[in-house]
This record gives sequence, structure tokens and C-alpha cells, in this order.
Amino acid sequence: IGPSGTGKSTTLKLLIGLLEPMGGSVRIKGREVNHFTEKQWNDLRLHMGMVFQYSALFDFLTVEENVAFGLKQHTHMLTDDIKLRVRDLLSSVGLSGNEKAYPAELSGGMKKRVGLALDPEIILYDEPTAGLDPIMAANISQLILDTKRKRGITSILVTHDMASAFLCADRILMLNQGKIVFSGTPHEARHTNQPLVKAFIRSDLFEENPTKE
Repeated sequence: IGPSGTGKSTTLKLLIGLLEPMGGSVRIKGREVNHFTEKQWNDLRLHMGMVFQYSALFDFLTVEENVAFGLKQHTHMLTDDIKLRVRDLLSSVGLSGNEKAYPAELSGGMKKRVGLALDPEIILYDEPTAGLDPIMAANISQLILDTKRKRGITSILVTHDMASAFLCADRILMLNQGKIVFSGTPHEARHTNQPLVKAFIRSDLFEENPTKE
């Protein structure tokens, strides 16, 4: 969590290799990744997924084809096995029966759920509840929690939605001006005396930084 422009989305980009760090160290699955080649990154990304703030779906592919895309590109699964896996993944996010629909035919919440139909070891979520009404945001947050629990997936969630953070998180970190100013459990976050965290949880107004994250 943290104010806009403080580096949350940048952190996700560092973790998936879209940006190279100017300093410090990034370790994933026990490996130093700062100087990975593109091939090494591609091999690592086979075990990672990312859910973007705005649904990054191919408009010209059906829901089924969107979910199957990565499996076709990066695995040796047979076509029938891919279809079965896609059905299972869509069922897990409540989208059974929508396999042949195109993204333009889906609501915003349904598009978000298509993005959640992933099965890697690590998932990075960038503001997954942004732009959703409170009920749909709660549904998406519950799906994130269920995905983590049922599949044993490591999840890193960037959010301004404190209800989502408290529901999904085992641990909460707050970034401010590019530095971690708080790290603790949801219980510790609720009861901290750290003024920035208290203000953020109370939804007090921060001075917005126009710099993109």
C-alpha cells in the first residue's frame, strides 16, 4: 500500500523483469535476478503471472482462447488437456459458460475475473479492484484469497483498497517516497501508531504525486 507515485507499480515491474533496478538486489525463489538474460527471465516468467489494473485481454480472442494463450505458447500440453484446464480455471473464477464470449461482451468485473484465471506459482496484482463497485471489488478480493489458499500461490497485491488488503494479506508493507515505512501483519497495521499508516487506513487525503509509478 502507499500514496500514488511512491513506487508500488514500479516494484511489480522490477519483480517481473520489465524494469532493471538501478541499485539493490532482487531475489526470486532464492535466486538473484538483477542481471538475468532475457532467456532466464522468460524461463522464470513461466512460473509467474500478472493481473493488470486494466484487463489486459486480447480483444480478438474469446475468453477461452485468452486463458489458453499462455498454455499453448509455453507448455507441451495436448489440445484436449488445455481445454480441460481452461474450463477448470474459468470455473474457479465463476465464469463457466462464458468460454466463447469476447472481451467486449463482458462486464468490467467479468474481465477482471478472466485475468484471475491463472495457475502460476507467483501472481502479481496491480490494483485489481480499481474501478469496480464495492460488491464486485469484494468478490474479486475473495477470489484472490481463494486462489492463494486453494492453489498455494504466492501473491503480491498492490492496492489502495484497504478492505481488500485486510482480507487478502498475510503481511502489509507501506511504501512512501520509494522506501518501506511499515511492514507488519494486518492486525499490526490496524493498531500501529505510525502516522502515515493510520492516515492511509483512515483514507485521509494525501497530496497526490503526479509522477507515474
